[in-house]
Amino acid sequence: MPKTPHDPLYYHARRAVLHANDTGISHLQRRLRIGYQHAIDLRHALRGDVLEHQADTDTWHIRAEADRHTDFLLEEKLAQAARLIGSAKALVIAAGAGMGIDSGLPDFRGDEGFLRAYPALGRQGLCFQTIASPPAFEQVPLTAWGFYGHRLNLYRATAPHAGFGVLHAWDQRMAQGCFVFTSNVDGHFQKAGFPTARVHECHGSIHRLQCTAHCSGEIWPTADLHPQVDEAACQWQGELPHCPRCGALARPNVLMFDDWHWNATRSQQQRMLLDMWLDSTTAPLVIEIGAGRAVPTVRNFTRRMQQRGSALVRINLREASIHNPDAIEIALGAREALERIQQHLAADI
Repeated sequence: MPKTPHDPLYYHARRAVLHANDTGISHLQRRLRIGYQHAIDLRHALRGDVLEHQADTDTWHIRAEADRHTDFLLEEKLAQAARLIGSAKALVIAAGAGMGIDSGLPDFRGDEGFLRAYPALGRQGLCFQTIASPPAFEQVPLTAWGFYGHRLNLYRATAPHAGFGVLHAWDQRMAQGCFVFTSNVDGHFQKAGFPTARVHECHGSIHRLQCTAHCSGEIWPTADLHPQVDEAACQWQGELPHCPRCGALARPNVLMFDDWHWNATRSQQQRMLLDMWLDSTTAPLVIEIGAGRAVPTVRNFTRRMQQRGSALVRINLREASIHNPDAIEIALGAREALERIQQHLAADI
């Protein structure tokens, strides 16, 4: 545990050392924009916390047992994020699967999370990548639709958590508006009040269907689809959804694994609206929430936004690089982080 610092740059120096694995004085000078003596004093202050000094060789090393997991700058980051939101004219919300966990939606992280949610599929030897793929609709259509039918019912029945409301309030205060970029297919941003024309679902939506035979390229809503699923067996009950044009089996308009036949028309139209909006704004603030590295679609998007000049606030309970000095990375769940940022924002008003 670090000693109580007297220098206000102590934790910033700590972060700089751990992020770059560089104990050099010149590194601290460049990173913190301080003088030589100040950098020497900070390095000595870090001794016994993250640094150790070998007197016989006069060398400095990062301690193997140094605490790399506690974010001593968390409150400062939350306050900084609030200041960015308070001064922003435009906002991009980039959300991955972690956004929905606080609403009670299942976490498919790794095989364990998937099998907890769908033990019947585990008993059949089916993993997430197998059931969430086009061949499943050919080989085991009742099971494939049992999985997606259950998910459709779940997403319809689940209320978006309070963090969505916080984001919607921030949307309302932006002079140039807000746009959502999400890999989630649950439709919860629209359910929380975000305009459909301001949401880009890059992996499609479970609330839309397409034909497995690709007869016309049509995409249609699931409004009239009311799944009856034997949840214990993960099996669809009754007549399977079919294409209204040709009668072939229908499938969700969702980008699956190894999916060469996903109809991306609707998603491409949404992307066109996003690009038009981005062309009309100047470096909108980006808030990335619950987007991991395993399927990096959202992270790749936010990286491109950074290259365009946008500031980034990243919220991720498990995959935040809390020592990254080039972004505000907050290792909290979505709801807690958003509500705590809002508390700082309200205090500043």
